[in-house]
Amino acid sequence: MQSASEPPQGLPVAIPAGSVVLEGALEVSDGRRGVVLFAHGSGSSRHSPRNRFVARSLREAGLATLLIDLLTVEEERSDAATGRLRFDIRLLAGRLAGITDWLGAHPETRGLPIGYFGASTGAAAALVAAAQRPAMVAAIVSRGGRPDLARPHLSAVRAPALFIVGERDLAVLDVTRAAMRELPGVTQLAMIAGASHLFEEPGALEEVARLAREWLARHLAPPASGGS
Repeated sequence: MQSASEPPQGLPVAIPAGSVVLEGALEVSDGRRGVVLFAHGSGSSRHSPRNRFVARSLREAGLATLLIDLLTVEEERSDAATGRLRFDIRLLAGRLAGITDWLGAHPETRGLPIGYFGASTGAAAALVAAAQRPAMVAAIVSRGGRPDLARPHLSAVRAPALFIVGERDLAVLDVTRAAMRELPGVTQLAMIAGASHLFEEPGALEEVARLAREWLARHLAPPASGGS
């Protein structure tokens, strides 16, 4: 797995979000088939070694990736003390929706199918943003997510959603199964044997990356053009 001290790869980007500017790194692969926007979880950031590991795997499958902080440096400092903003799903989802619009207009990603990869509370924000942008979001992957925090919006989610949960993460398994019953589109639960919430067990994160890569590569692939 990548070291947490390793600098993020890709093009540095600064995306306006209301009164603030969010910083991220856009990595565009040759022959790109789609772009995946990462929604980080509680107390995390674009420097998350777990998400960067998954992002590298996605790029190997021809997908562009955008790892971006959903909170500013000042907001992260405040959140470290209070824990309030990481659970402000409405705020995080609104910023994800704005970043999705940015991806739809950016020269490097315009016209590409867009997917979300969300972890923990970031997965809840991804589901809400997908409900807000149903025509733009083509697929969702949740890693140890909290879909229960998106419950009022689940019936409006149209994108196919994969939920990756550790076998030992019993609380998340319960809320995920309940949320899946409320989603009208295609859903799948992938339970990783022996894994806990952070997927720290040997081979667990590699399995997360494999499952996410297969799901997103399949659902973000541009439709084949029909012959006459």
